[in-house]
Amino acid sequence: MTHVERLSATGHDNVSGTHGSTFEVTTEDFLTEAGDCILGIEADRAPTDFSDGFVTAAQDADATITATLSAADHSVDIEGRGDPALTFENPVSMVGRTSDYVDDRTIMVGADAAAADLDRDLIDALANGASLSVELVVE
Repeated sequence: MTHVERLSATGHDNVSGTHGSTFEVTTEDFLTEAGDCILGIEADRAPTDFSDGFVTAAQDADATITATLSAADHSVDIEGRGDPALTFENPVSMVGRTSDYVDDRTIMVGADAAAADLDRDLIDALANGASLSVELVVE
């Protein structure tokens, strides 16, 4: 069974998209230059808002999780996998990771891309304040 979660966020002039192993979206309303993995701020949802069905499906080590990030006329899919240690308990931010590291912010592990790998047109749009749409699909 497929489970979907959607959220919206906003770009910021400090979006740089240069982190080599993660990407992040946060509900925080600010972004410093140090936040090189953060793609969007002021997200309207956090991992604690995700449905029980989504969380349970994502906790399967065999699950595939796809994050579709869209801003302006640009879109990218990042594919990762689930993990039994995923908790989705963070009330502020969500992080996709290329590694197997899991904490309460982690929404996928083994991602095939991080912020630094994303299309620069998408990053530029976010740095110019474009709205960010995120769709997470777990199968």
